[in-house]
Amino acid sequence: MSATWFRGPIAWAIAAIVVLLGALSFFVVVPETEQAVILRMRKPIATINAYQPGEQFGRTGAGVVFRIPFFDQVIMIDKRVLDIELTNQPVLSTDQLRLEVDAYARFRVVDPLRMYQTAISEKRVGEQLTPLFASALRNELGKRTFAALLSPERGQVMDNIQNALQKLASQYGVQIVDVRIKHADLPSGSPLDSAYARMRTARGQEAATIRAQGQKDATIIRANASAQAAKIYADSFGKDPEFYNFFRAMKSYQITFLNQAQDKGQTQIILSPNNSYLQQFINPR
Repeated sequence: MSATWFRGPIAWAIAAIVVLLGALSFFVVVPETEQAVILRMRKPIATINAYQPGEQFGRTGAGVVFRIPFFDQVIMIDKRVLDIELTNQPVLSTDQLRLEVDAYARFRVVDPLRMYQTAISEKRVGEQLTPLFASALRNELGKRTFAALLSPERGQVMDNIQNALQKLASQYGVQIVDVRIKHADLPSGSPLDSAYARMRTARGQEAATIRAQGQKDATIIRANASAQAAKIYADSFGKDPEFYNFFRAMKSYQITFLNQAQDKGQTQIILSPNNSYLQQFINPR
């Protein structure tokens, strides 16, 4: 009698556990950080908690989802932002410099069904996007000089890479969130030294061109100013020839008698009081 009583509660407990496990197999929990694709007989029938722009944490489609055991399969896909890393990527710039570039891209799965159909998992998506990212990076940097990566133009370069990568990544149901170049430099050793030498030569040539252009512009400006000054003098002296003669005589006297230059000799000038050169002294009127 006691043996029958002992077997009774155990049997009920086992049965309750089996029933509970069976009931739990009809449900699955989709976390906030995951989105799910439901397959029925390996055919997709629905997506749960898919990414929506501007959605607020805690107000998404996450939670308990009903499924049919043995018929329905729930594929979990990460909803967070994921990374792709490129290290020591070789790039040839337009000025024939071989660069080593480190970069990364951030992406998010925004179409879980398309992502599953094309790549199955987030890991496979990263593997597929890595060569596409490298190709977009080389194509864009191959249009630029090394100096462009050290200037504000670098921001436009990264935007162009992101846009090019997005066109390729859309087939996987992925949105490229950001692209950044962490490091871009020349290989150490003789390539770096020769590159610096070419850069110094190019900058020296550029500086010489700027100086030559400046001297040319200055010569033209001085010539135009002298011509304009001569015209002004001519116009003004033409109105009063006597004053013009007087002015020229004064300038000549200043140069002849008051010249204080260091290389001036000790020559003495002897003139007759009636010499025409001294007429302004003889007849000031």
